[in-house]
Amino acid sequence: MARSSARLILTADLEYAVRRPSKAPRPRTKARRAMRPVLQETAPPAYSAVDGIWSRTYRRPGASPRAAIFVDRDGVVVEEVGHLHRIEDVRLIPGAADLMRAANDHACPVVIVTNQGGIGKGLYPWSAFEEVVSRMNELISAQGVAVDAVYACPFHPNGRSPYAHPSHPSRKPNPGMLLRASAELNLDLESSWLVGDTAGDIQAARSAGLAGAVHVLAGHGVRDRAAVLKVASRSFTVGLADDLFAARTLIPLIATAPRSP
Repeated sequence: MARSSARLILTADLEYAVRRPSKAPRPRTKARRAMRPVLQETAPPAYSAVDGIWSRTYRRPGASPRAAIFVDRDGVVVEEVGHLHRIEDVRLIPGAADLMRAANDHACPVVIVTNQGGIGKGLYPWSAFEEVVSRMNELISAQGVAVDAVYACPFHPNGRSPYAHPSHPSRKPNPGMLLRASAELNLDLESSWLVGDTAGDIQAARSAGLAGAVHVLAGHGVRDRAAVLKVASRSFTVGLADDLFAARTLIPLIATAPRSP
């Protein structure tokens, strides 16, 4: 078996501005009013009709702020298959459970943040997404690992109404899901880390004010490695890892064995 490799990098500072387009409120037309009941009937209970973001919390937030490990879903936790929506295609990536177990052992919340443009483009419904999440959690739980929360953003530049948005604040590379998780789970973002396979994942971590992020070569990792190199700065550390086993060694929060009680 080939040895995993990992290294930390720092590059020249790169300014990254999160665009938050402002739009004037649309008039409440009859068509728009008619759309609202459909959303309420088809969306799962964890879906917010206010901001359109799906979230579910599985473990109670801590009394004091804690550093968290954020992870992308497709290409990091489960295999990237392209618009995953069938439970038979849900397969954990080697090392994913070990990474999350290390976070559990160090009392670091594990928060999955995933773009779900396939929902926004009408390729599959929320019900299929929720079935995939349930299957993923079954596989994770079978490894003795716990996830604290999952957040999903359905907005996409090519999405259908009501999910069409050129740069939604919660769609990575924007940091909205991470910021919301921080507020709802009482997280210390400045000490938190993220593991992702795309440049958008890493940019979201930097924009949210995280301590750093690790980029892995699974999923879209090979395609995005060059772009990731431009995201690091003096105040934001980017680690480069071949796989999730190596990724763990680059995250100070979980790199060492936990202290005995």
